[in-house]
Amino acid sequence: MPDSVLRGSHIVLGVAGGVAAYKAASLCRLFVKAGAEVEVVLTLEACEFIRPLTFTALTGFPAHTQLFGASDPVPHTRLGQSADLLVVAPTTAHLLARAAHGLADDLLSNVLLATRAPVVFALAMHTEMWEQSVVQRNLRQVRADGIKVIEPGVGELVGGDVGSGRLAEPEKIFAFCEGIFSEETEKKQACSKGSNADAGEERTSAQAATALLCRGSSEVAGDLAGRNILVTAGGTREPVDAVRFLGNRSSGKMGHVIAGEALRRGAHVTLVATCVLASLPGVEFVRVETAEEMAAAVFSRFAEMDVVVMAAAVADFRPAAPADRKLKKEAGLSRIELVPTVDILKTLGERKKTQFLVGFAAETEQVCENGAKKVRSKNLDLLVANLVGVTDSGFGTDTNRAWFCSADGSVQDLGLLLKTELSVRICDRIADGMCRR
Repeated sequence: MPDSVLRGSHIVLGVAGGVAAYKAASLCRLFVKAGAEVEVVLTLEACEFIRPLTFTALTGFPAHTQLFGASDPVPHTRLGQSADLLVVAPTTAHLLARAAHGLADDLLSNVLLATRAPVVFALAMHTEMWEQSVVQRNLRQVRADGIKVIEPGVGELVGGDVGSGRLAEPEKIFAFCEGIFSEETEKKQACSKGSNADAGEERTSAQAATALLCRGSSEVAGDLAGRNILVTAGGTREPVDAVRFLGNRSSGKMGHVIAGEALRRGAHVTLVATCVLASLPGVEFVRVETAEEMAAAVFSRFAEMDVVVMAAAVADFRPAAPADRKLKKEAGLSRIELVPTVDILKTLGERKKTQFLVGFAAETEQVCENGAKKVRSKNLDLLVANLVGVTDSGFGTDTNRAWFCSADGSVQDLGLLLKTELSVRICDRIADGMCRR
């Protein structure tokens, strides 16, 4: 294995009580081969699926299962304080709920409260559990608390079922942890440099937001490393005359944060947009205005892309004959003939070969139903349906009420999320989908 950023680090690997606990042994071995020192904490339920002795043999350290009665008088504080990274794989619905509410009734939950190290949850549970609103609410809470989450993928589950809930493969979890560790290392180095900087130098909140989008584009190892990803953003403008246009309220925020997240995770990103909200060094930016211009920019690059995310709000119609001068008010109201614009997303669906294609659907009603139809009719891998026309979701807001509509017919209610958080979820699904190609 090539030299890893995890070499010399101390990793605490938590294992909760799910069938996928057997995969934790493979993940443990990857950490050890990378040169990390690994200590494993199993819940009592996990011991029903895999023996602690397995991890003792892999790591050279005794595996931990008990809060009381062990030779170490305060194991939770020692493990929590010594960890450079705490990873729980699998994380069950039960453990997720305990973490969301700050409960500490066994060794692993106590370690979670006793650490300041970055924490990663790799989730695994049955589809019906994963889709429960209470589980999604707990997920939002742990994300808000700063825990990094690897959502489950789609595949074979216990009992012969197939659906969402499958634990990510150990290699994906390992790569994700490398990225998180690199990111944390960069933060520490930046803080160290910042402490020696001029105390009077200040950055505006807008500059800080741009830095958040741009961080680590080429230096952070991520699960989208080397992928070519094209993202569209903003609302197109279709000219009526030399001054006026037909448009929509799209701000371009969603597309920009997706581009920033893909960049952070190592992708080569092209952003085709009608607006510029933040500087993204390393991103190829293509400025367009009309649906026709956006179509040309996207179609000409499509063959070389691994992923296309159509987050832009493309006009469905345009004036058939825009005037080359300003129409005067005193001339009276003119009838404007509208003609359909090219359906970029549908055309991409018809042309795609191995590309992973993500679409967006802004809806004011029957969001899931309309989204599910578009997935099928446009041959998409994933459609993000979001509610617009309300104060806390859609155009111009920092949050979205969204649903994932997948090609297999499944629909996942994501609830109300920050657009930055939604971009993480979207990139997680893309990375998972690309791993299966």
